[in-house]
Amino acid sequence: MRRSSDFTSRLVRTAAAAGEMPPVESDLRHAILTGDQPPGTSVPIDEVAAFFGVSAIPVREALKTLFGEGLVEHRPHVGYRVAKLTFLEFRELYDVRQALESAALRAAAVNATAVDHDRIRDTHGSLADASAAGDREYAAATRRFHFALIEPSGMHRLIRMYETAWNITEPARPMSRVPAHERAGFHADHERLIAAYVARDTETLIAESERHYAHLKSAISEFADDPECFADPA
Repeated sequence: MRRSSDFTSRLVRTAAAAGEMPPVESDLRHAILTGDQPPGTSVPIDEVAAFFGVSAIPVREALKTLFGEGLVEHRPHVGYRVAKLTFLEFRELYDVRQALESAALRAAAVNATAVDHDRIRDTHGSLADASAAGDREYAAATRRFHFALIEPSGMHRLIRMYETAWNITEPARPMSRVPAHERAGFHADHERLIAAYVARDTETLIAESERHYAHLKSAISEFADDPECFADPA
């Protein structure tokens, strides 16, 4: 396990307006989702409180919320740490994402306007640029692209569930472990998705989505045994 001091050394504190409490919860969430705090990293409550200049109470409250979101886990008499999934748990969340995305895509493709189509194309273009810019930029751009596809569905509760499932997998930084040739394959998948989406061909769209997720699952299986990424299933 990483030294507890590593956690605060990687935190970034967002400026709060005069008289307002520091945004402890959102800053902790951001640190976890961006991969700054890898799976298994312990969260030293007193050090985090000192970093934000607050008591331990708002830190504990923030961690309870993040626990409910699946981003941290708690062990009695040990404390909190960034959640570390087994590979099977991680793979299951990809199945959840696929099911939710497929349901949303059917409605989104029908509802999407020309403005939505332009936004999706623009987001995909930025994804191509991000692939060369670095792992963090690529992960963020991938997320924006997939959310741009489903947001026209108007299925707000479903999108929140989708976001939760996506967030839980983010600390492992899966896209940072995927080689360049696999990313090129994902890009080709996306282009076929966009073509079917703009044509409002929902059957082809769902078939291409299934192909894309099969590609994703194959790519992540390559690092299934990485102990820095996944917990021991035993």
